[in-house]
Amino acid sequence: MKFVYTIQSTENQEQYYTGLTKDIEHRLADHNSGKSPYTSKYRPWKIISYTAFEDDEKAQAFEKYLKSGSGRAFSKKHLR
Repeated sequence: MKFVYTIQSTENQEQYYTGLTKDIEHRLADHNSGKSPYTSKYRPWKIISYTAFEDDEKAQAFEKYLKSGSGRAFSKKHLR
């Protein structure tokens, strides 16, 4: 099972990050402990949405879509 997730900085609420993981709680802990270079400067983070996929390729495609221009618009309208 793979999860495509979106997190939001609790300090700077205009900052969002979308990612892909097998263990969403562990990945959130990584973001909040500073293990991810991109997200470390906007800590702490909270999960605002996630979608579970059984198919790894579909999960990767959805993450890629959410990181595109139209995917960001979709996320802003429906997932935040």
